[in-house]
Amino acid sequence: MQTVVITGGTDGLGKGLALYYLHQGARVLAVGSTPAKGEALLAEAAAISAVDRIDFLQADLTSVPAAKALVARIESACSSVDKLVLCAQRYRLFGPRTVTGEGFEYSFALAYLSRFILSHGLRNMMESAQQPVIMNVGTPGIPLGRIHWDDLQLARRYGGTKATLQSFRANDLLGVAFAAVHADTRIHYIGYNPGVVATGMPNHLPRPLRTFAKASFAVLADSVAKAVAPMAQLLDGPPGEGFTAYRGTRQLPLKGGAFDEDAALRLHRLTQDLLHDRTGTESGVRRGR
Repeated sequence: MQTVVITGGTDGLGKGLALYYLHQGARVLAVGSTPAKGEALLAEAAAISAVDRIDFLQADLTSVPAAKALVARIESACSSVDKLVLCAQRYRLFGPRTVTGEGFEYSFALAYLSRFILSHGLRNMMESAQQPVIMNVGTPGIPLGRIHWDDLQLARRYGGTKATLQSFRANDLLGVAFAAVHADTRIHYIGYNPGVVATGMPNHLPRPLRTFAKASFAVLADSVAKAVAPMAQLLDGPPGEGFTAYRGTRQLPLKGGAFDEDAALRLHRLTQDLLHDRTGTESGVRRGR
């Protein structure tokens, strides 16, 4: 039986994938921050006689200690992980800058650091799987945003959109660095852009923009069920390369600054240093080149 771990697994695309793999007979560990959504997912699993193959793991992935504790919980719950899908995201495009208990900017912590910790932290468990795959769901192929090397936490010139876009660009580099640092790994790492999907994302926007976004989604967005199909196809039959990037069904060329290996390794080292300086540990990640 395959084991599939999905962050953001109680809502939107993550929930869609969770239900898809339950239908396929897999064991699913769905990670989310809201108990009510976790209970709702468990009820849906019970309705298809799959409640014995799903676990809801509540975790606040803005917290580095919580992300590390999640790795430990997964290690204690199963012997290996076949698929890790990283979907957890909550957009904060407006409002003041928010920092976590460890002093990390909110979007950097949730959308990038948690994915860094889980990708590297679960690597050993995944090596024993038959065809291990990590899918990092973001926006590869969208040339917006950049890494603010001199101010990664955006303490001097913060903007919600700037922070969100930086986290997406950081995840592009995370995939490149993962394949470079673990050159002998059996894990296929996929950066994936699902396009516009009718999820609950507009619910986190201010009211006027929320109304506009919901109306736009009704016209332009794919349903979750439609968006899940190409994701599952890649997860079940990944390409042979160590790292690839896709926008829907189209494989993207790994060129330009978005996928620059030197920049990826630079960010990898900076991330290790940040985790060490602010939390006193390196999350089990060996230092890169």
